[in-house]
Amino acid sequence: MRYIIDHDYHIHSKLSTCSRHPEQTPERILQYAKDFGLKRIVLTDHYWDRTVPGANKWYAPQDFGWIYQSNPLPQAEGIEFLFGCEGELDMNLTLSIPKENFDEFDFIVIPTTHMHDVGFGISPEDAASPEGRARAWVRRIDAVLDMDLPFHKVGLAHPVCYLLANCKEQEYVATLAAISDSDLVRVFTRAAQAGIGIELNSDDFKRDLIEIPHILRIFRIAKACSCKFYLASDAHTPEQLDIATQRFNRAIDLLGLTEEDKFRF
Repeated sequence: MRYIIDHDYHIHSKLSTCSRHPEQTPERILQYAKDFGLKRIVLTDHYWDRTVPGANKWYAPQDFGWIYQSNPLPQAEGIEFLFGCEGELDMNLTLSIPKENFDEFDFIVIPTTHMHDVGFGISPEDAASPEGRARAWVRRIDAVLDMDLPFHKVGLAHPVCYLLANCKEQEYVATLAAISDSDLVRVFTRAAQAGIGIELNSDDFKRDLIEIPHILRIFRIAKACSCKFYLASDAHTPEQLDIATQRFNRAIDLLGLTEEDKFRF
């Protein structure tokens, strides 16, 4: 059976600094689920806990008390609206979520591709070339898989996010191409064994014909390694919510996904 679009496990509210859209409220997000027939959605605002050293000025205000303001989340019959977060991984491979807080969240997404902030998300040495960024990509996923995490409720957020090359098209394509098939097979085999979800981010499937073959190579290898996938609008605005399912359909068709490929938690 074709992969059914019944969820969205990565959504931001106006509490995320990169959103601040006045209409991006839990109520509006719940309406999105109603409008598109989704059965399960997760709020995942950016989060860096006060007990974890190393937050920069952008992350520091987004502590647990800040993102918890969304609770209690509004509910509707037939829809689960769950409380999660998007953590962060800095260039020293420090995770922004302390172990003692894992139980506070229904789902946790961890990005490894926030390499746009040189000196925080990636070292200047690694940022200097596509090959360096590709090595960092592999090293960061390995670091997550080495952690003592509740992988049954953890997602690898936007693994081919444009930010891995600071939104520069030529460098983006070169970076993806520099990640070897052997490294992809190794890390995705580890990911499948750990049971972590692999995110299909709607933004990645708006890409053009130059970029999409490189994106598909990575996801196809993940699929061949028996990884499981979840859908994510990563929406920061109501407009991004409204276009998400169109892009989800594109991802499902391009990758030939079935219900057997779905990540469940």
